[in-house]
Amino acid sequence: MTERDLGPSPRVDAATIRTIARGVWVIPDHRVPLVPNIGIVEGTDAVLVIDTGMGNANGRTVLEAARKIAGDRPIWLTITHFHPEHGYGADAFKGNARILYNRSQVDDLAAKGEAYLGMFRGMGAAVAAALENTQLVAADDVYEGPRHELDLGGRKVVLRTWGRAHTNGDQIVYLPDEGVLFTGDLAEEKTFPIFPWFPPEDADIDATNWVKVLNGCLALAPKIVVPGHGDLGGAEILRDVRDYILDIDSRVGQAQQQQLAVDDMIRAIAPAVRAAHPDWHFPEWIDFAIRYFADQQQ
Repeated sequence: MTERDLGPSPRVDAATIRTIARGVWVIPDHRVPLVPNIGIVEGTDAVLVIDTGMGNANGRTVLEAARKIAGDRPIWLTITHFHPEHGYGADAFKGNARILYNRSQVDDLAAKGEAYLGMFRGMGAAVAAALENTQLVAADDVYEGPRHELDLGGRKVVLRTWGRAHTNGDQIVYLPDEGVLFTGDLAEEKTFPIFPWFPPEDADIDATNWVKVLNGCLALAPKIVVPGHGDLGGAEILRDVRDYILDIDSRVGQAQQQQLAVDDMIRAIAPAVRAAHPDWHFPEWIDFAIRYFADQQQ
């Protein structure tokens, strides 16, 4: 049993929404498994929502919170990546907001969206209930290339992608004037990075590029980092994730020089990594990271 199995219902608690900068709100995850940090950004002309939570009911909750801020102004929705806890509440926004994805997110949803819906519905009664009546919906607008800017009215928002990292369509949302960065699961605070390495069914991860993405985020010099999960902080969140990935890569390389089999690598490496991060959550993802690097270095 993992922490995810034992956790409460993945319900977004919009009552705890808080301001982190002028016109920028976060609905925090409270470290509830499968609940992301959700952003709402206000301009004079429009409001942007970043991620929805898992399922239609959570999506409606987030939409209601955004509508209280927006009033009669239009609402935009974007997501940090296609995984269910981040984007599978989008059906609540369809017809009530403009849904904006990057091309790789659209492709990920087309290729794997229904499979992930089925997989997550098998993760226990609480998750299945959260996904009840959830439908995957198409984006209203799709941008091509690595960058897109939204003008919300007196507020510039930069959407930026670097290609495959944690998923094919990872996207940061950056507010350059305020120095606020939403990372999605490219960076989680005090959480072992999620390596969704399930070959051959799902192998869309590139840790080398992931490190480049984190370095690109660090180059922005953000003042506030809103991770996909966990507490808000500064650039140290980005550095911690980057250094963890590099450390696992190095440890696996050393183990391969000793010609260890993968299972032996896990037995040798995982306890030491866990001990190095005693306050990090979800250590089950260490094994997946080791297997990923072992496969890459063969």
